[in-house]
Amino acid sequence: MHTLDGTDARILLAMVQDPRQTVVALAQQLGLSRNTVQARMSSLEKGHAFLAFDHRISPAVLGYPLTAYISIHVQQQKLAALAASLAGIPEVVEAHGLSGRADILVRVVSTGAEDLFRINGKILACDGVERTETSLAMNELVPFRLTPLLERVLDR
Repeated sequence: MHTLDGTDARILLAMVQDPRQTVVALAQQLGLSRNTVQARMSSLEKGHAFLAFDHRISPAVLGYPLTAYISIHVQQQKLAALAASLAGIPEVVEAHGLSGRADILVRVVSTGAEDLFRINGKILACDGVERTETSLAMNELVPFRLTPLLERVLDR
């Protein structure tokens, strides 16, 4: 795994501020050569530093304004097959295996309460699911961010 240094962090912070700027613009802004920025960007990409672009798209603009988190309790021996079943439900936008009381936490998006009921039914119908607990996301208190961690790299 690629460990970031200060130059990588500066490039990524500049991209956070303006993700559409060119390599040449980044180089000028940071006082680096275009080749340095390009090489660093290639290295970051090969090291899987960048998430897929769809992480930046709001589900609300696609007609899915309601987000919920569903905790799933499963039969452990069916966990691998269940992951594939969950991936087959388009409204399941994220799923994580957990330690603790629940086995899986999924983030789902829906068009509303009735749609969420339908999605929960699809999850409950998956082989290996014992029960679910659903929590509605009422408000995003801290949006996804990595800027403070990038800034910490610069402070090292």
